This record gives sequence, structure tokens and C-alpha cells, in this order.
Amino acid sequence: MYVCNCNAIRERDAQKAIMCGAATVKAVFDHCQTRAQCAKCVCDIRQMIDDVSASVRLAAE
Repeated sequence: MYVCNCNAIRERDAQKAIMCGAATVKAVFDHCQTRAQCAKCVCDIRQMIDDVSASVRLAAE
């Protein structure tokens, strides 16, 4: 599934960027070597970052 249709960023690509340390939406775009265009995906990518952060915090407990 595509998270960003403008740049053809798939969910797995965004997740890989986040797992490699991307903590901001801009960092995800940088990892994918692109930049936001229409910005419709920003909320979804931000939610993915928050979900991974929450998972990591829970795993650390």
C-alpha cells in the first residue's frame, strides 16, 4: 500500500526509514530521497512514527 502517492512511497519504505531512525516526516522523505508535494501523506507518516515510538517505549518497559 502506498503511503505517499505523489512520491510512490510504500508503507514498508516508510517503516524502514522509521526503523533506521527517521523520527520526523522530513527525515522519512529524506531517507526515501524525495520531498513532500501535496502533503496529504504527512498525517499518515506522522502516525506511523508515533506508533513505532510507542512500540519501542512499551518494549523498553
